[in-house]
Parts: sequence; C-alpha cells; structure tokens
Amino acid sequence: MIVIADGGSTKTNWCLINEAGRKIYFNTEGYNPYFSKGEYIVKSLNESLPDHLEREKLTGVYYYGAGCSTPGNVKIVADAMKQVFTNATIFVGHDLLASSRALLGNEPGFAAILGTGTNSCLYDGTEITMNIDSLGYFLGDEGSGSYIGKRILSDYMKGYMPKGLREAFYDNYALTNEDIFDNIYNKPLPNRFCASFSKFLYDFKDNYEDYAFSTIDYAFTAFFEALVIHYPNYKDHKLNCVGSVGYSFRDILSIVADRYEMGVGKIIRSPIDDLVHYHLELAPKG
Repeated sequence: MIVIADGGSTKTNWCLINEAGRKIYFNTEGYNPYFSKGEYIVKSLNESLPDHLEREKLTGVYYYGAGCSTPGNVKIVADAMKQVFTNATIFVGHDLLASSRALLGNEPGFAAILGTGTNSCLYDGTEITMNIDSLGYFLGDEGSGSYIGKRILSDYMKGYMPKGLREAFYDNYALTNEDIFDNIYNKPLPNRFCASFSKFLYDFKDNYEDYAFSTIDYAFTAFFEALVIHYPNYKDHKLNCVGSVGYSFRDILSIVADRYEMGVGKIIRSPIDDLVHYHLELAPKG
C-alpha cells in the first residue's frame, strides 16, 4: 500500500492506494515547515489521520508539500513522516513539483500555484528546471490568497471597501482593526489568516463586481509582473495552474493572461487526482 499527498499551507489532500488498488481520499491540515515544525506535524497527523488507515502496512509515502524546497525543510517533514509511518519508504518533494507533474505529466511547460501562497516554474517533463522564488508571505506571493487577503484587510481597515461590502465583512467576521493586527503580528500562521478572506471576496463578487474584479485583477497583474514575465520566452508556454485562488477566479486569470499574450492551459483546484494518475501510470518504474 502507498499513500500520495499534496500539502499546501492550509490543507493536505491524501490518497491511499490499498492492496486491492482502491483509492481512498482524506484530508488533514497543511504543513509548511516554515510555519509548522516537526513536533507539530507529528502531533497533528496522529490526531487527524483516519482510524482505518493501517499505517504499519504502508510501504511508501509520497508527500509533496509547500515549503519543502530546501534540504533543511525537507528533513523536517521527512523526519516527522518517519515517526508516523514507521515501515514506509518516505519521499518528500516540493508542492511545485507535484503541481507540475499533475498539470503536465511527462510534457514540458510552465506550471504555477495560486493558492494560499504562490509559486511558478518551468518543467522539462521530469523535473523543475527554473523557479523564480515568490519570496513568501512577507515579501511576495503575488496573486495568492494571502496577497489578496492582505489587500482586502487593508481596504477594510482604511475604509476603502464599498460600504455594503464593508458591512457584510463585519457581519461575517466581527473583526476590529486591533483584532486583525493581533492575528497578523502575534498569532501563528498569519498567511493562512490572510488567505481565508479571498473566499469572502469570491462569495460576494457577484454583488460587488467592480471591486472584486479590480482587486483580483490587481493581484494577478502583480503575479505576472513579479514572476511570469521574467521566465524566458514565457509567451511560448501556456499558463497551467493549480490552486483554489487560480481556479475560483480563473475567468479573471484568463483575462490577465491574455493581456500578457500568454495562452491558458489547464487550471485545476487540486492536483491530487492527476498526481495519483502520474504515480500510477506515468512515473518512471523502479
């Protein structure tokens, strides 16, 4: 039995392939080693993995996660996984590699993540060949849920949000400026806190089309300006994208891509189904 996982900063999607070849899906929270250390990962997995998962029978764990881009971060996650899945061979890779394999399989191209955070790369059909660092929540992540959420929170706190939308925001969250400052500067996982408000904008976008469009257009334009256009010959590739933000606002993402003369390829919410297909059908054997 093997298990394959795609882990973002907010949520991890898992798929168990059992001895009969049946696929069983489940979720846990996300584990970004920049924010979640080993002890926390072990504790969370022990509390949230389904009871029916026979961990001792697993022979392989293929975990792709946000933040798993440096040897140190890979080790944090791998060591945690070894404590939970004691008999399995552990592979830990970057979630960007998972997205590339899910979006492109064995074909070369451009792949991006637009979820809680942002990432992008060129992929040669096997491995990532070029990656411009998005610099994370504090310095970059243009186009991501956290980037959009920071803009929403800023507009709310400054009073720039349309009056009716601002009232709806307070009705939904009852947050004061002091509450927001506390969540961002004093509490854990501020990136996840900010990213959660992109869903609020999605829920109200039909009633506040101008504000929603301008906010998302601003974020995706920043994504292109900060990252996409700096890849060589980017117009020769199609924009393939994984993530809840890219998927939810794919109509605006397509408009922005067209503005930069880049065609749009595959846009999916989650890579897990295509990633499972890659491991079962496309991955090199042995």
